Amino acid sequence: MRTRWLMWIVWPAFLVAGALEALVFAVVDPQDLRWFGHPVAMSSLGVYTLAFFAFWAVAMVSSALTALLAMSAAEVNR
Repeated sequence: MRTRWLMWIVWPAFLVAGALEALVFAVVDPQDLRWFGHPVAMSSLGVYTLAFFAFWAVAMVSSALTALLAMSAAEVNR
């Protein structure tokens, strides 16, 4: 049961992160990014990777909160 609950969180978050990655980097060029006024000292692949994992983490938090709110009080207090 725990594995199924984890997959309800991780898999949709993975799909959302992939979609966000495609949408964001269709508009933004990683070489044009600035961090506090300085160019980002990473390769384009590094920026893509870091952004994907950041998007994935945020989407997992969102999915986890949704799964938690969908539980009954008995399931939460178990």
